[in-house]
Amino acid sequence: MPAITGRQYIKRIDQLKTDVWIDGKPVTGNISEHPAFKGIIISQAALYDLQHHKALTFQSPTTKEQVGLSYLQPKTKEDLVLRREMIQHWAKLNNGLMGRSPDYMNTVLMALASSLHFLQDQKNCFPDNLQTFYEYARENDISMTHTFIEPQVNRKSLYVERSNEPIAAKIIDRNDEGIIVKGARLLATQGGITDELVVISSGGKVEEDNSFAFSIPSNTKGLRFLCRESFVGGDSTFNYPLSSKYEEMDSVVVFDNVLVPWERVFYYDNIAISNNFMKSSSFLPFTLHQVVSRQIVKTEFILGIVQSIIETINIEEYQHVQEKASEIIVALETMKALLIKSEVEAKIDKGGWLQPDRATLQIAMNVFPRIYPKFTEIIQVLGASGLMSIPTENAFQSSIGKELNHYLQSSEGNGEDRVKLFRLAWDLTMSPFGTRQTLYERFFFGDPVRLASQLYFSYDTEEFVQRVKNILK
Repeated sequence: MPAITGRQYIKRIDQLKTDVWIDGKPVTGNISEHPAFKGIIISQAALYDLQHHKALTFQSPTTKEQVGLSYLQPKTKEDLVLRREMIQHWAKLNNGLMGRSPDYMNTVLMALASSLHFLQDQKNCFPDNLQTFYEYARENDISMTHTFIEPQVNRKSLYVERSNEPIAAKIIDRNDEGIIVKGARLLATQGGITDELVVISSGGKVEEDNSFAFSIPSNTKGLRFLCRESFVGGDSTFNYPLSSKYEEMDSVVVFDNVLVPWERVFYYDNIAISNNFMKSSSFLPFTLHQVVSRQIVKTEFILGIVQSIIETINIEEYQHVQEKASEIIVALETMKALLIKSEVEAKIDKGGWLQPDRATLQIAMNVFPRIYPKFTEIIQVLGASGLMSIPTENAFQSSIGKELNHYLQSSEGNGEDRVKLFRLAWDLTMSPFGTRQTLYERFFFGDPVRLASQLYFSYDTEEFVQRVKNILK
């Protein structure tokens, strides 16, 4: 099957009947009709349709069918540009608010499949399985989510779990059919509304039972998704212009003696690979290229909201307002420059693929988690009391609508139009959906302090130190 349509995506997800729980109750019937999921599923479906309208596909090297461009393994700088343009086409449909849009996980899998040489001839590693799954996902346009994180039982650096009943997911048995996994993992965004779940243990592993990587269908026996509270405020796009469409559910994934067939295992019982594969492979540069491309679109959207507020309540003359808007402009152009630089300085890696410059993208990923919370603050400061004077759609349609239109009008229009804008700004920065967006971007690739440490230890300063030594001779 080539690149799928939105209707095909929805049909597949409904047919899975995945074991999903929310608010203490199992989801029954079609998940696409559930209030917590229907908005995001419709938005996800629109992305699949966009592949066809904008020709965001390429010819499969194996079947010659048109498959999703997010699976493309880049060999040239033109390929990297094609990937960036595709990512940003998709991101503009949701203004970068869907961090787990399908192109993200497609890119993750593409990056892992581009690093097979790291797994060759290593103990308990199956690079052929990874390549086969990559080709399967590409040819069938499989939707995926992932879980990389263990539950926050004890964040001590040398903590080893001693519970009789596993908390963090671990391998409890190995047999002729595959590995048996029991325990839980965090934090599967879009958990329960994708075809597959990719599970990867990475970094800090001290026991072989916790070191593995595999992918399984979301409806695998014994697999369960326990969702947090939904942040969908309601169906009204007036009241909840963002959460009604882009609320990506997060879930705890529970493995209750889940059998993972050997053909779906990428590696297991190999601490060295588990601790080093993700940071040594193409995972970081390729996925960061996707993430930064999306974050640029999101920053453009935020700048649009800020400028709209400025014009609506006529505050452009104030220098502090100009300064705040300029902060976002500087951030936007900085991110764009870093993304282009990563493509200009791309190099062929050991797998034979063109890898965008890792250090440049690491810098971008150190910048954005620090500036995004500032964006939220800027909108709150500029919007001020306007972010609290936001009556609902029903209020404007009631007998008091005329009064609201009069008393809440702006220099640009009537009260309803002003409130629509301010409800949008509120939903992005102050609603449960909006505060989750801030937390999400703050920790998208992990703790910002840890990211800074990784950058420090990976950045080559030898030439600069030598220049200092030369002048001191």
